[in-house]
Amino acid sequence: MTEMVERSELLLPAPAEALSGLLGVPLPDLDKGLPLLWHWIYLLERPAQADLGADGHPIRHSVPEPPGLGRRRMWAGGQVRTRGALVCGEPATKRTKVLSTAEKQGRSGALTFVAIGHQILQGDRIVVDERQDIVYRDAVEPSRRSSEPDPSQNAKVPPAEDEWAIDTSPTLLFRYSALTYNAHRIHYDRDYAREVEGYPGLLVHGPLQATAMAEAARARGYAGDQVFDYRLRSPLFDHQGLVVSATPREGALVTVARDGFGRQTATGTLRPAD
Repeated sequence: MTEMVERSELLLPAPAEALSGLLGVPLPDLDKGLPLLWHWIYLLERPAQADLGADGHPIRHSVPEPPGLGRRRMWAGGQVRTRGALVCGEPATKRTKVLSTAEKQGRSGALTFVAIGHQILQGDRIVVDERQDIVYRDAVEPSRRSSEPDPSQNAKVPPAEDEWAIDTSPTLLFRYSALTYNAHRIHYDRDYAREVEGYPGLLVHGPLQATAMAEAARARGYAGDQVFDYRLRSPLFDHQGLVVSATPREGALVTVARDGFGRQTATGTLRPAD
C-alpha cells in the first residue's frame, strides 16, 4: 500500500506577502483566496538536517525517497487543478503520496520517473489537486559539463510588449529557495552546481518558472477554478534571464517561459476546470 503523508497548518499571510515582494507582483486579497500555484509556499516539508543528502535533498523520511544514493533530482512538470479558494487565516491539510514509478533508459543513463500526488483540503473540501512529475538520473562525472547549448552565443531577444522579464539573480534564487524551504544546492551554491553536477551556472527553479507563467496569466485577469498543465523543457541558468508570457488560444491560455536569447525552457496550458 502506498504511504501517505499528511501535514496541516494555519495559513498565515506572511509567506504570500513575501512571494509578492519577491516577484514584484500585486498581493491578492488573501481572504478571497491565493492565486494559482501560491500553495507551493505553504504546507512545506521540513526535513531534519541529518536527513539531507550531499545535494541538499532529503534521502530518507520523505515522499518520495530517492531511488538510490547519488541520483540527481529534477522537477519535470505536472498538473494543478483548483476546486475553490485556498484562503489565509484558516487551517489547511496536505496529503501526499507516490502515484507511480517508472524506470527508463535515457541518453545519459538510467532514469526514474516518479509521479507524486498532492491534495490540499480546507474545510473538509479538496481545493487543490496536483500531480508533480519528478525525474531522477544518474550522477555525472565532476569534469562533465551540461550538454545544453550556450545561448549567449546568440543575440539577445528583448521582451515584447506582452512579455514579462524577471532578473534571475543569485539573490532572487536564494530568497526563493528560502521561501520554499528548498535546500537543493544547484539553486544557490555555484561551486557545487559547476563542479559536482556539471552545470554552467545556478539553475532557476522549475516551480519558479511555473509560478511566473501563472502570474503572467493572472495579469491577464484569468481567475476561477482552473487546470494548469506545465512542462519544464530545458534547464535555465541564472545568467540567462527569464521572460514569460501568457497568450489566449482556443478558450485557454498558453504560457511560455524562455531565456533572454529566445530559447524556450518551460511551457504550460491554463484552462477552466470542468
